[in-house]
Amino acid sequence: MAAKNRVDMPMQDPKERARNFSPVALGYSEEDALTEASRCLQCKNPLCVSGCPVAVNIPTFIGHIKKREYKEAIGAIKATNNLPAVCGRVCPQEHQCESKCVLAKAGRPIAIGRLERFAADWEGQQGDVAVTKPESNGKKVAVIGAGPAGLTCAGDLAKHGYDVTIFEALHTPGGVLIYGIPEFRLPKVVVNREVAYVRKLGVKIETDVVIGRTMTVEDLFDDGFQAVFIASGAGLPMFMHIPGENLNGVYSANEWLTRINLMKAYKFPEFDTPVKHGCKVAVVGAGNVAMDSVRCSLRLGAEKAMIIYRRGREEMPARAEEVENAEEEGVEFHLLTNPVRILGDDKGQVSGIECIKMELGEPDKSGRRRPVPIKGSEFVTDVDIVVMSLGTSPNPILAKTTEGLEAEKWGGLKADGNTGRTTHPRVWAGGDAVTGSATVILAMGAGRQAAQDIHEYLESGTNEW
Repeated sequence: MAAKNRVDMPMQDPKERARNFSPVALGYSEEDALTEASRCLQCKNPLCVSGCPVAVNIPTFIGHIKKREYKEAIGAIKATNNLPAVCGRVCPQEHQCESKCVLAKAGRPIAIGRLERFAADWEGQQGDVAVTKPESNGKKVAVIGAGPAGLTCAGDLAKHGYDVTIFEALHTPGGVLIYGIPEFRLPKVVVNREVAYVRKLGVKIETDVVIGRTMTVEDLFDDGFQAVFIASGAGLPMFMHIPGENLNGVYSANEWLTRINLMKAYKFPEFDTPVKHGCKVAVVGAGNVAMDSVRCSLRLGAEKAMIIYRRGREEMPARAEEVENAEEEGVEFHLLTNPVRILGDDKGQVSGIECIKMELGEPDKSGRRRPVPIKGSEFVTDVDIVVMSLGTSPNPILAKTTEGLEAEKWGGLKADGNTGRTTHPRVWAGGDAVTGSATVILAMGAGRQAAQDIHEYLESGTNEW
């Protein structure tokens, strides 16, 4: 008989995990996975699939898990998803596939993401898994960026037989999966395993190549590439432009997380790339990146770590799970609060942050109620580190160095939402380079759409754009 309630994910104890970078969520045991999979109704019209940006055949892979056919389960997932171990950990399933599950009406949807992670982790435990490399069709495609959009697009094109090369600006492939998401949410051994799979499909990855500086998009065409997909992400941080933002101890979330994750600051002195530690850390913002930043500060030794956010709890853009995890670990939440200036000492170091209380007024363009300052409510909090987690925008270098490649005023490349086609012939773009900072799975969905359109375009032999 199928279980009525979702199987809880085993978790590391909050007091222990707040001081280490080991995984918070421990993953399902085989018994857990079988019990959860037994709850799936195997709907004839699976609405859950419609909620998945990469169209994973969810009932099929869960059905295989039910039968203990784990090889077949991961095979079904990888038919459309090249990064299942990543998605099983960081994808916001509660807003996508799980929200469409018929059992969601009763508040207990199938734990699709947890089952996806189980299948992917099972494969990872099997050692070196052989992958059949598709036969070449003789056509070359260049992908700019080795993040989730780029890896997805490259993998899908390789499955069609294309000779694909990814050009990555950093020294390690993975993009935001490597530099942005902390070890305790997404172990880098998992990312490396996913990258290895894409390589096994025949994709070549060249690191330390900055397209727009090292070489241009036109150089790629001159080298024989017949199409280019831009998946360069969004790494340009935003700031509030308030007094004191230039003080020592103020970081963008992008720099803070890159130093901790990519540069392994959390392993100092094993890696001689430290980051400034703070006793009292304030993170401004309330998205998933903000939660990652503030939780990292605890693990680096902060005595006090706080979120400062100008709206209320209901308006917080972070996943509910990440907010709950942060609260359990001891993060303070200063809601309806907005910084007005950062204070420093006579050595130019951060010593405090002045904030003002807010109240919610009428809705703004986003549909959320606009925060309005409460006159005379200013107050000062002692901090020695401030992390600005206000979002990011794409690096403008590609638009500036590629004639005919247009960008929006705010920085995102202009691209068709269904195909990824840009204003430059034979150039596609997707992910954060187009939308600004968004989720991993949405970037993957854009990569998959672009791969399909590139394939259809090159197969057609047309020059029309």
